[in-house]
Amino acid sequence: MSLLVFQLQAPLSAWGDTAVGEYRPSHDYPGISALVGLLGAALGLRREDDAAHARLRDAYGYAVGVQSSGKLLRDYHTAQVPSQASLKKRPHASRRDELAFPRHDLNTILSIRDYRQDAGFLIAIQASEGSPYPLEMLADALRTPRFVLYLGRKACPPGAPLHPQIIEADSADQAFDTYLERLIEAITRLNGVARSKSLELPPPIERIAWGQGIAVGLAPDLTVTRKDRPLRRKGWQFGDRSEHVALIRKEA
Repeated sequence: MSLLVFQLQAPLSAWGDTAVGEYRPSHDYPGISALVGLLGAALGLRREDDAAHARLRDAYGYAVGVQSSGKLLRDYHTAQVPSQASLKKRPHASRRDELAFPRHDLNTILSIRDYRQDAGFLIAIQASEGSPYPLEMLADALRTPRFVLYLGRKACPPGAPLHPQIIEADSADQAFDTYLERLIEAITRLNGVARSKSLELPPPIERIAWGQGIAVGLAPDLTVTRKDRPLRRKGWQFGDRSEHVALIRKEA
């Protein structure tokens, strides 16, 4: 069985969770909405193309190998925006247009946004029959994306190449093991010829989270409900899905 595996490493990342009011929390690892959005950007899909994103959502199974969920960073955020009444009077297509309003028409809003610092993950993707894009095509898109990729928010670009690989394995956990072995070998070779500071070796996986459509050879330690199944871009509508989580026991 073929699986596409790649890494997500960044100094800052943000994985949207249920938001209430002006508080924008972050989950400690990416959900299906983030992964579908990442693949869509790499392929060059427009955000408003709900049908294309639905095919990415339904035609593939996703698993996340958590190497490190990082540390929480909480940002107290302020921004100036015109009132809704003012926006109705003038066309606006960009943030620059919004700030071009007279100063007395601008209001200051407050929000709190959470980020994850120095988090790292491996992602495995399994295609179902009739999937719109072969795994090789997805891998090529991640190597040379059409749109800029970021890990949850535009302020969170990847800190390392995604390094997508097609791996033959019986399950996602086996594919993760093979991917890490290959990555460690590649980094070790680079460190052997590098004259500058050596690259750090990737950490092991602490837990694996997955939904339907992908084979994982581990029994889940818990099953949770996440509201991260993208439905419609307009109105930011998401549905519920079941997600399994298995903890990786470290050998004594």
